[in-house]
Amino acid sequence: YTMKTVILAGGFGTRISEETGTIPKPLVKIGNIPILYHIMDYYRKYNHKDFIICAGYKSTEIKKFFLEINLQNSNLIIDFKKKTTDFVKKKHIDWKVNIIDTGEKTQTGARIKKIKNFIDDKCFMMTYGDGLSNVDISKLLAFHKKHKKIATMTAVRPLARFGNLNLEKSKVTSFTEKDSLQEGWINGGFFVLNKEVFDYIGDEEDCI
Repeated sequence: YTMKTVILAGGFGTRISEETGTIPKPLVKIGNIPILYHIMDYYRKYNHKDFIICAGYKSTEIKKFFLEINLQNSNLIIDFKKKTTDFVKKKHIDWKVNIIDTGEKTQTGARIKKIKNFIDDKCFMMTYGDGLSNVDISKLLAFHKKHKKIATMTAVRPLARFGNLNLEKSKVTSFTEKDSLQEGWINGGFFVLNKEVFDYIGDEEDCI
């Protein structure tokens, strides 16, 4: 069973501002491939290929990326004599992509509300355009259906930022490398939402 996958890709990306002065955060590259492409390719592995991208900041760059995606993923044969151009694809892309400009300063909830009319099925996937994970999408969907709630959110333990020292006065007795924090969970960024979620979101631009 496939459904639409909504990707929030409209934020300013202030935490990596050295990259996002010219491009939106979802187009920042990992291994020479934009984060957004990695995310979509991951969903495709679970047969989810129908995407709605909620664009905002530098939305034109996202549109350009998809308009040129054949160029980026193909070898090119140009016959100047015959005046023909042929794409010899290195990788077949069978996505359907709907790019919706949801505004530069729009908050998360308001972005989701703005794509309400593009959702046909009872439920849809939702994620952020700047986060990757190894979450099992099929298991996530099965969990959502089993519990019959309006919204299902993945939860993860954040990694500690620093190694941990145990001291006795000025003597280091042990050193533990960075590990998952043992207390607390955070939003893992991968959701399944029922259409009823729109009833809980206001119409204001700053609706979080």
